[in-house]
Amino acid sequence: MSNKRLAGILGGCIAIIIAIVAVAAFPPASREPDNGGGDENTAFHINVIPEQRTEDQEPFYSIAGQRFVFLVTITDEGQVSEIPVHISAIAPGAEVVIYYEDIFEEETAEVVVIPAQASIGQIIEVTITGTRGSVSDEKVASFEVAEGEDDRQEYATELLDKFVSWLATNHPELGITEDTAWDGTMVSPVWLVVSHYLFFSEEWEAHISWHIMVPPYDWAKIDLRHRFGELEPSYAFEISSLDANSEPVPIEVPETVWR
Repeated sequence: MSNKRLAGILGGCIAIIIAIVAVAAFPPASREPDNGGGDENTAFHINVIPEQRTEDQEPFYSIAGQRFVFLVTITDEGQVSEIPVHISAIAPGAEVVIYYEDIFEEETAEVVVIPAQASIGQIIEVTITGTRGSVSDEKVASFEVAEGEDDRQEYATELLDKFVSWLATNHPELGITEDTAWDGTMVSPVWLVVSHYLFFSEEWEAHISWHIMVPPYDWAKIDLRHRFGELEPSYAFEISSLDANSEPVPIEVPETVWR
């Protein structure tokens, strides 16, 4: 971790915004920029993953009470600034939680959008803004709120535990152990044959997917992304048959995160 980062994140940076109105996020006291560098107005643009889908593409989906997680990075235009970009967001009809709201290049913020029950059947439009000095950039993304409830958590947790037990023994360098705490959310609720679930620890995002078929096609997969420093997964493993209690094996890493 760079010295500027160590100087920039003390105090934590989690902002909670009720998205019916735009509420300013709480800036950590230790991240007050040094304006002596004269680069607070360096031009930049923000990048949002997943990108907004076009009208001819199938929309992204979530369900009320679950989390849709956007990843945000910034790219300086010209010189690299020593002052972070502040990330904020609004999403009418949903709650917004921002993790790592002040970021530099090569760092990743998470904009988490949690739709309300009243938003079922509606499209949630999320406006994400980056600001540094007098310069700002804005992106708009959206997803549809489907009717349903989280009926996958229990089984997804069982699968996560299978992978975690194996990773703790076979890949201790990842720092994932049976004591690692995870918090989960259902994603892709309209997918039926393949189910998906996301889990988050302090360091990792784990995407679990499984094939709802009879053996030997009853596989399960996990891919792992370093939170706050990566836009895509860096590890992936598969259990080829759950019924056969197969050992996980490395597989090709997906090029993008699953949403």
